Amino acid sequence: MSSVAEKLQRKEQRQVATKQVRLKLVYLDFWSVVKFSFLIWLSLGIVLVVASVLIWIVLASTGIFATLDKTLQDILVQPDFHIVDSFGIIQVGVFSLVVALLNTVIGTILGAIGSLLYNLSVRFTGGLLVGFQNS
Repeated sequence: MSSVAEKLQRKEQRQVATKQVRLKLVYLDFWSVVKFSFLIWLSLGIVLVVASVLIWIVLASTGIFATLDKTLQDILVQPDFHIVDSFGIIQVGVFSLVVALLNTVIGTILGAIGSLLYNLSVRFTGGLLVGFQNS
């Protein structure tokens, strides 16, 4: 007895016709672009906050801050200087949260402006030609 794979292997390979489709992108919906850019920049902001807090935790657990404290105390001749007092996890988290919020707002605005500029430039350029091929 032969397996199903052997039967399929023996069958003739018929040629599948490849289809090509060419489309012109002549309009971007303004609100769709605004929503999409907001979601993209919001997710990048979440990644920024989580990454900055995780990097701070890794630096604190490996002892980089203690080494940096010792080096800066030798340079500045201040025995009570600690870098964690200035750059604690709360300060780093709040700063990265503020930067993430600003990036989200500015990125959303830039996405909206890009959509408007594309819709205006389509009148002169005719749009973007996009091709798809079924293989």
